[in-house]
Amino acid sequence: MNLHRTTLLAVAAAMSMFTASAAHAQGQPPIKVGLMLPYTGTYAALGDAIENGFKLYVAEQGGKLGGRAIEYVKVDDESDPPKATDNVNKLIKRDNVDVIVGTVHSGVAMAMAKAAKDSGTLLIVPNAGAGAVTGPMCAKTTFRSSFSNWQPGYAMGAAMAKKGIKTAVTITWKYAAGDESVGGFKEAFEKGGGKVLKDLTVPFPNVEFQALLTEIAAIKPDAVYTFFAGGGAVKFVKDYAAAGLKDKIPLYGAGFLTDGTLEAQGAAAEGLMTALHYADGLNTPRDNAFRLAYAKTYKLQPDVYAMQGYDAAQMLGIGLAAAKGDVKNKAAIAAALEKATIDSPRGKFRLSPSHNPVQDLYLRQVVGNENKVIGIASKGLADPGRGCKM
Repeated sequence: MNLHRTTLLAVAAAMSMFTASAAHAQGQPPIKVGLMLPYTGTYAALGDAIENGFKLYVAEQGGKLGGRAIEYVKVDDESDPPKATDNVNKLIKRDNVDVIVGTVHSGVAMAMAKAAKDSGTLLIVPNAGAGAVTGPMCAKTTFRSSFSNWQPGYAMGAAMAKKGIKTAVTITWKYAAGDESVGGFKEAFEKGGGKVLKDLTVPFPNVEFQALLTEIAAIKPDAVYTFFAGGGAVKFVKDYAAAGLKDKIPLYGAGFLTDGTLEAQGAAAEGLMTALHYADGLNTPRDNAFRLAYAKTYKLQPDVYAMQGYDAAQMLGIGLAAAKGDVKNKAAIAAALEKATIDSPRGKFRLSPSHNPVQDLYLRQVVGNENKVIGIASKGLADPGRGCKM
């Protein structure tokens, strides 16, 4: 009788411990992800695509990463650098987010990177390619799922030099992303024997191009290299064609020129060549599955921004799995990501020592409403991470 009673008590105690343990696991608060993205202005569609991609990956994991539910706090950064520090500090200090995901505009991203580094907050950058983020401002807790501005520029400069193009004019917005994209282009183009005749700029987000298009026509370079994105890219491509330049002076660019913009650009974009780490026709099992899931979920075709948001969530998931869901264990998260191979829709990539993707840059051409791959502009291209000291 006593033995039986003892056994029952032991079983009851074990059951009680199991229930308490399960309750604790289930009772863990959600991981708070701060989405600091542009939801208004010229980059609004890009912010939406990044959020969609991020949430798609989380949904594919049953709504959890590292066994933890995800809660979102959203801030519209308006692509406005003067507001960036206040916005990011609201997420860190007021909302107490565990992770920040953002943003598109490089000037905003640099303020975010500083605040995240100073506070030790995990930051995953799903677009902005500012060199400083994985250069002088690099941190153990800062990661990029996208590119550096230098990478597509450098890849296109190399490809244009290889094609035998001897002279070029560059045109972009006068801000960090434009400056760095043109810098990467010039580095490779001049190394390949090309000469840049003039660098033209307009203030961000100005889209009055007519005077500069007239100047390009007068200079008569062999080609033009450009960096624009979003609404500005639509206007530039249409204005370039309307000015009669498209058939006289070939236009090349970083892939953002024609990503997410082709429908609005219409016939003006046909035949344009760009370099980017993603394209519409990769036709791999991994990318096909991603594109189908995205189209089913959002009734839209994914673009590079959606893919980068998807991979930002995938990277967070890899880190949290290694840390067994403990988002405070930043050393384990960083160590896991530093050695991971990320199975991205773009193709597998790893992170450089400064936490920037080492990836293939595709040479693409606009055919109809698609950016078709016609080759590899640069294989396994790593950003130099200049100035990074961790």
